[in-house]
Amino acid sequence: MPRHTKLVFEDFTCEHCGQDIKGNGRTNHCPNCLWSKHMDEVVPGDRASVCQGMMKPVGVWVKHAEIVRVEHKCEKCGFSRPAPVQPEDNREELIKISVADVKK
Repeated sequence: MPRHTKLVFEDFTCEHCGQDIKGNGRTNHCPNCLWSKHMDEVVPGDRASVCQGMMKPVGVWVKHAEIVRVEHKCEKCGFSRPAPVQPEDNREELIKISVADVKK
């Protein structure tokens, strides 16, 4: 199976905060609260997960003093995966996660 991201254009309502999200093919998480859902298993976009648990934003990756990825961890099964930060992502939430990540 190829390890390339599969583009999936789908709109959804965030199951954590209720915001309606317009998918752009690479939408992985809610830009408001940054929560995600465990939908993919091997390749981002494969929609092969049977878990379907909610994925909490638990950390960030920083490169050249910029937050570039948000780490999600499934509250149901513990699966973890990073996702690229998008321009529309809530910067205040990203900062809160980064501060909480440092305090661990």
